Amino acid sequence: MKNRTRMIGAAAAAGALTLGLSACSSDGDSGGSEAPADGDWSGETLTVMHYEGEDSAMGIAWNRAIEIFEEETGAEVNLQTTAFEDLRTSAEQLFDSSDAPDVSEYNKGNATAGQLAAIGVIQSLDEAYEEYGWGDQLADSIATTAQYNENGVMGSGSYYGVPNYGEFVFLYYNADMFAEQGLEAPQSIEDVEAAAAAFSDAGVTPFAESAQEYPLGQLWYQLALSQADRAWVDAYQLYTEPVDWSGPEVTYATETLAEWIDSGYIASASTGMTAEDAGLQFINGEVPMFYSGSWWYGRFLSEISGFELGVTNWPSTDLTPGSGGNMWVVPVESKQPELAEIFIDITMRPEIQALLGESGGLPVAANTEDITDEDAQALIGLFNEVNERDGLSFYPDWPTPDFYGDLNAVLQGLVNGDYTPAEAQAQLEEYYESYVADVRE
Repeated sequence: MKNRTRMIGAAAAAGALTLGLSACSSDGDSGGSEAPADGDWSGETLTVMHYEGEDSAMGIAWNRAIEIFEEETGAEVNLQTTAFEDLRTSAEQLFDSSDAPDVSEYNKGNATAGQLAAIGVIQSLDEAYEEYGWGDQLADSIATTAQYNENGVMGSGSYYGVPNYGEFVFLYYNADMFAEQGLEAPQSIEDVEAAAAAFSDAGVTPFAESAQEYPLGQLWYQLALSQADRAWVDAYQLYTEPVDWSGPEVTYATETLAEWIDSGYIASASTGMTAEDAGLQFINGEVPMFYSGSWWYGRFLSEISGFELGVTNWPSTDLTPGSGGNMWVVPVESKQPELAEIFIDITMRPEIQALLGESGGLPVAANTEDITDEDAQALIGLFNEVNERDGLSFYPDWPTPDFYGDLNAVLQGLVNGDYTPAEAQAQLEEYYESYVADVRE
């Protein structure tokens, strides 16, 4: 089977994980007023919700955490799996209802976890952070996404979640298709465009894309980041200054996408394609490049058998979409908050974090020496490159509660030809400022 990763741009053997490592973890005693003195929670049930695939790195790790939790507490776990999109649209009502899970995975950022924190739908975890020492296990760039102020803006205030893995976005490529065209892994944006032109001339659409869901928005954001600095990221994400929507960052991103669409590098059919559709195109060897997140990595390793998988950081940039991964949150209507904290702490143990890493994920609290798999080391090496240049820059849809849908709709219009680049930028500015202008005040 040809699924060994070719990793470009980082040492294959990763050094210390830059997310923040831990040699030990709390033994998981909740200490809450309702906790039994002997730690035996027999007869109790903890409802856990997440949206990870069973064979994904996170799914594998959380299943093992559930086994340990049940062994150590005597309680049972009622595992409820859902879809990312379904929970994104239902969480505000679900977490404030009698059907709320006791602990749930949820998306981080101002528009998601921040919004729920601001309206009181998820619980503050400040006391649990102090008790279990989770803050000592998280690097500052990761902890940023776990804290929210009274307006739901990340980076300060109380802790409302525990990031349970790291993630970032990079370029997956079909090394066999590249070799057939006499191409090497791109080392510059000029290389990316030259490769795209070569494939297009050969009758192959270069990029697997989805404009219906997140991939195209993340590519647009990466192009903007390649022209940006940290001050621009802070303005866009943290509202420190107004964003110039006709400035060089956004203009380069939108105009470059439009050029690539016109050149056939991005198929018009992407307007109706989901992220899953785009990922399957790449898995099936139909398209040579897919710019997307580390959450695909484990699946690609297990499902790609027809070609050699290549991975590389996007070239010609210091900044990259990424952050701590999705978080464990405790809904306001959780019936078992003490057990929820015990479960969260088990997922932060080095053995669980190492399993996550060995399975293709990015752990936030692993002992590096526990991770020996070459593919895992390749992914960690790429991620360390980004962290060493302080490159994590969050995601394009974070600034407003509705910006995920807004950005997708505008980029669909760009692909369809309904918007010129200037019109697309003006529409995005209107959506963005309709929310941010009030928060900035």
